[in-house]
Amino acid sequence: MNVASLVTMANQIADFFVAEAGADAAPQEIAAHITRFWDPRMRTQIIAHAASGGAGLSPAALAAARALKPPAVKTASAAV
Repeated sequence: MNVASLVTMANQIADFFVAEAGADAAPQEIAAHITRFWDPRMRTQIIAHAASGGAGLSPAALAAARALKPPAVKTASAAV
């Protein structure tokens, strides 16, 4: 997915949680939502975008993206 679409979605989620939870609690709520509902590849992209400055992200969305943990990498288990 392109980064511009991810930024738009993250900002929409941020708008909702800022209105619902307040500016101080919103980043944690946004990060939890993204972790639960976004595909790991989307999370990886928004984390990288935030790490490179986060152009276009609202302050709450940027704080949430910076708080995200990279998705776990699944490895194939070796047959013994």
